[in-house]
Amino acid sequence: MAEAPVTWDQYADAWSALHGGFDPRTASPVVRGWVRLAWRGGSLAGRLGIGPSGVTTLGLALCALVPFVPLPAAAVLVLLAAFADTLDGATAVVTGRVTRFGYVYDSVADRLGELAWLAAFWAAGVPGPLVVAALAISWLHEYLRARATASGMTEIGMVTVGERPTRVSVAISGLVIAAVLTPWSATIVLVAVIAWLTLGVVGFAQLVYAVRRALIR
Repeated sequence: MAEAPVTWDQYADAWSALHGGFDPRTASPVVRGWVRLAWRGGSLAGRLGIGPSGVTTLGLALCALVPFVPLPAAAVLVLLAAFADTLDGATAVVTGRVTRFGYVYDSVADRLGELAWLAAFWAAGVPGPLVVAALAISWLHEYLRARATASGMTEIGMVTVGERPTRVSVAISGLVIAAVLTPWSATIVLVAVIAWLTLGVVGFAQLVYAVRRALIR
């Protein structure tokens, strides 16, 4: 007998449990719509027999192409990879295949994907040290949250300005605007990476404050 499909409310409850209790049904229309789209995509992937690790691998493959294609195509690939990053978790929830290995694999794929995005900015002319600094702060942000969780922080802590959705937005915006305004593309990609780094530093400071409050009690 086929399993009953996972309803939106069931998915939202499961998603909330995996994201520190944040309920997507009470989020902004954009966030709620994105999560709902992922639920529909995960349901389709489940019906097609596609597993969450397969979706993660597809997203990582898309990211690997980003530094080697023209800027407009790079922006499209980043957007598709970002959706795949949401879709793999949705597929895991819908199919009941949430595993610790999948969580680790997804996290590693996210970090490698961001490396590829920043490599595209480096290929477009952004100085290497600035690219490395932007990559380091984003990885440090995720490392701090992971270590805090391992140390007993059960809540999400704080949604900072340096979260992955911000990095996705900066990457897509920078690549698209640089592709459209070709004469200023070098300046635009430079500004995009500076924005990535600045928001990352502020976000890291916010997260340090949240972690300190959560763990020093």
